[in-house]
Amino acid sequence: MNELKEERPIILVTNDDGITAPGIKSLVNAVKDLGDVVVVAPDKPQSGMGHAITIGVPLRLNRIHDLFEDAESWQTNGTPVDCVKLAVDKSLHRKPDICLSGINHGANHSINVIYSGTMSAAMEASIESIPSIGFSLLNYSIEADFSTSEYYVHKIVKSVLDKKFDKHFLLNVNIPDIPRELMNGIKVCRQAYAKYDEDFDERLDPHGRKYYWLTGEFVNFDSGEDTDVWALEHNYVSVVPVQFDLTNYTLKKELEKNWDIL
Repeated sequence: MNELKEERPIILVTNDDGITAPGIKSLVNAVKDLGDVVVVAPDKPQSGMGHAITIGVPLRLNRIHDLFEDAESWQTNGTPVDCVKLAVDKSLHRKPDICLSGINHGANHSINVIYSGTMSAAMEASIESIPSIGFSLLNYSIEADFSTSEYYVHKIVKSVLDKKFDKHFLLNVNIPDIPRELMNGIKVCRQAYAKYDEDFDERLDPHGRKYYWLTGEFVNFDSGEDTDVWALEHNYVSVVPVQFDLTNYTLKKELEKNWDIL
């Protein structure tokens, strides 16, 4: 690859909607003036992949020309997490200053963070000591308007680059699908307690064999006004600090104190 300028930040960009998705193009457009952008993204949609990695088949990494005017770009047949691993090991000549994942087509608030390929890619970068942010717009349409998102992406990323936070810095950012003039600002939140009330739609193929489509509705059990769900419903950009350490420290202390099998 062509050597990047050392004096400018290296911005690694990836996603889970695929390298041709409008959201990733908007993300590149939003941050191209902040550093040297390198895109490493899946060659097809990988939504809902979570933190999956590819171990059973070979991975391909191909340079793509003329897809982004202001960014070097690569595509892979792997998952979003594979993209980050390949970028760090093969595509970049040094560790990026920040990793940005998105802009996702659809919400990744609350429990969605567990399933999200977008956020898993950002989390993988955080594990590799790369400050990272996942961005999502609350619109699933391929024709979604990302203009408001681009404004807030630029604002947030510039601030993070300027302040130089901890190497494991990781944010989950969700943006309402409304015009910028209707936005109330940015709110730092906690993840709402919510889940999907899921069902499987059973059908028959032409041979009479059963198959299933996963369906369901998002159910919010949290009435708090400090959650990402509340912020988004009230026209704020929600910013949830996230970490890959899943230890339940409160339960750990309780078990150490009260569990009689110890």
